[in-house]
Order: sequence, then structure tokens, then C-alpha cells
Amino acid sequence: MRLIITEHYNDMCRKAASIMASQITLKPDSVLGLATGATPVGIYEQLTAWYQNGELDFSQITTVNLDEYYGLAPDNEQSYHYFMTEHLFSKVNLPKGRQFLPDGKNLDTDRECERYQNLIRLLGGIDMQLLGLGHNGHIGFNEPSDAFVKEVHLVKLAEQTIEANKRFFARAEDVPRKAYTMGIGTIFQAKKILLAVSGAQKAKILKQVMYGPICPQVPGTILQLHSDVTVVADREAAEEIEAEI
Repeated sequence: MRLIITEHYNDMCRKAASIMASQITLKPDSVLGLATGATPVGIYEQLTAWYQNGELDFSQITTVNLDEYYGLAPDNEQSYHYFMTEHLFSKVNLPKGRQFLPDGKNLDTDRECERYQNLIRLLGGIDMQLLGLGHNGHIGFNEPSDAFVKEVHLVKLAEQTIEANKRFFARAEDVPRKAYTMGIGTIFQAKKILLAVSGAQKAKILKQVMYGPICPQVPGTILQLHSDVTVVADREAAEEIEAEI
């Protein structure tokens, strides 16, 4: 795992976006795995700015998102479909037919999980997967558990995850309790992984993910075994690691 430490969040976003931009430039028909949440917002803003300046072209890019809330329609303002449209899809020249997410409205969970897993396989896999890091070490919505789940699956969200996500909803009880997510195996099959981490509240868990024992109770630790992982963290998120360097 390569660690890049930046001074602050904006610097972290620019560095992470530059890594993604290099992937787009070097392989214009890349399949990009995308993440949602607060952390990648600045990354998408930077990518959008470079597109608007004529420095990036998304016309051959295909995207597959990590996850989607179970039960939410694409036009629901809290869905990840809506998030991606607001923060990236509507702002760059990414073809609509190449923007893929799990279908939260498909309540046939077995069929939807199989559909999305097969889609990723048919696309030839993911060239670069962008990840954020949950407070409990989750990647995607792979919560702490007794085993690593390999493929796309429906997950019951941990209370800590619900607590962290309630700021995006009018009421805590509005936060969905389940979500479709890529499995650990699906994520791990990406050729390159980019993990973006920001804030002092992530310092302890980032240190565990990078240097702790590999275990499903801290799902992100599995990234230690991947052959090509770059971690971009601002100084607050890296403070516990820097303290021992």
C-alpha cells in the first residue's frame, strides 16, 4: 500500500483526482468504480473542473458504483443515483448508457445481486476503484462481520454507519437500514484501488486498516493484500501513522 499524505482535505481531493485523471488519460475506455459520501465530493468537483477546462474526456469511460440504498428509487434525493447525477454525471460527458449502479428498487435481492455482479464481469472488471473508509473500517457497505463476503450482496447496515449517514437525511429514522453493495471479492478484483481518507475522526481506523491484523471485523484491512493500492489521506487522517514514522 502506498501512502500519500496531504496538508488538508482540498489538497487530498486534488491529489486523488489527479490519480484518477491519469487513469482516464492513459486508458480512455477505463471502467471506473465510484464511491459516494462526503469524502469524494471534492474529488468529483476537481474532475469536473478539469473536464470543463478541456483537460479530461469521459466520453469512453464506464462507471460502476459501489453501492445503493435498498428501497430507494433513482430519483429519490437520498439515493446514490441522485448523488452521482448531482456531483458528477450531469457535469461531464459521461454517456448515460455507461453509468451503472445497483437498482435499489429491485426488491428481488438474489436477482439484483446476480445482475450487478454479472454486469461488472461482462464489463471486464474494474480498472480503478475509488473507495472511502467508514468509521468502523467498512469499504463500500461491507460492515464488520465474521467473514468476508465475496460478491455483490444485500447488507444490513451497522448502527455506527446509520449514525454517520443520518446527517444526510431529515430524520434519523429516514436512513435506510439495508443496502446493496459490491462484496469484498468484487472490490478486490479491481486492477487498481484508490482509498481517499479525510479527517481526524478517521485517524485510528486508517492506522488499523493499513497496519493492523487482516480480519473481517475491520473489512478495510483486506486491502493490505491487494497488489496496487494507493491511500491518499490528509494530515489529520494520517496523524496516528505519522506519529510513528
